[in-house]
Amino acid sequence: MTARDDVLQLKDRMAQSIVGQERMIERLLLGLLADGHLLVEGLPGLAKTRAIKSLARNLDARLSRIQFTPDLLPADITGSEVYFSEGGKGEFRFQQGPLFANLILADEVNRSPAKVQAALLEAMEERQITVGGTTHPLPPLFLVMATQNPIEQEGTYPLPEAQMDRFLMHLNVGYPETSAEAQIVQLARREEVADRGAAAPAGQPAPLAQDSIFAARAEIHAVQVSEAVDRYIVALVQATRTPAPIDADLAQWIQLGVSPRGSIGLDKVARAHAWLQGRDYVAPDDVQAVVHEVFRHRLILSYEAHAARITADAVVDRLVQKVAVA
Repeated sequence: MTARDDVLQLKDRMAQSIVGQERMIERLLLGLLADGHLLVEGLPGLAKTRAIKSLARNLDARLSRIQFTPDLLPADITGSEVYFSEGGKGEFRFQQGPLFANLILADEVNRSPAKVQAALLEAMEERQITVGGTTHPLPPLFLVMATQNPIEQEGTYPLPEAQMDRFLMHLNVGYPETSAEAQIVQLARREEVADRGAAAPAGQPAPLAQDSIFAARAEIHAVQVSEAVDRYIVALVQATRTPAPIDADLAQWIQLGVSPRGSIGLDKVARAHAWLQGRDYVAPDDVQAVVHEVFRHRLILSYEAHAARITADAVVDRLVQKVAVA
């Protein structure tokens, strides 16, 4: 099997335990393939935690779940120096925290103070942790999926724009379709019966090896991007910074545009999307398919946009409509 076959099989196996959230599954895999981190926003009970648990179960990777709370300290997630005493002699040894895993679920990341958020985001960016003057590298396969509740914002510590910019993609998870709701209930019923031992679980295939993900990333690096697609990516980004020549409404809605991380991220995710579709080149459709997730959290909207209840997705829709394909 090729690396793409392995990843598609991983996607199918995840879909067996997650109903009605196909887009979230695909975006989670795109983040893994593009070697970036995800900020996921959605109401409770929409399979956010279940998605990354399913990924960890079907991939040879270790999962750590960190519940962010107001009393959490940076050392609680990074680890700290612990004093050990043996034979009358004592020494400090580094005790690894939950960040030393392959897949990190940072649940309700906006519940913790800024110092804890900064410790997480430093690990995301540098892929290492420094404690007591010693640097400890994180695993080569390292993905952070941070979640936020869009409703309960009282008493939270919202992520500053500069920190949100470090996430490769921002996913909005909505309710599943009506047709999928009955399937969700039936799936939960089957799992309840299986947990009680009334049905013997079928033989599960071996988890996908991490080498398959690294092989997929190597193939994605080789995906071709034409100069025309490069110009299209740049035109989309530039339209968020100087929107007046493109559209008067955009000029009124956008206060600050997308940073260069947005250009880099759009290129990376578009290449991963093209590869997942079975192509060795990026088409404008690939860029348009992922531009919402890449731009959504990087756009800072004006007061006029908020007053008119214009969302970031509506702004990106207008961008895609107004910016011509090169």
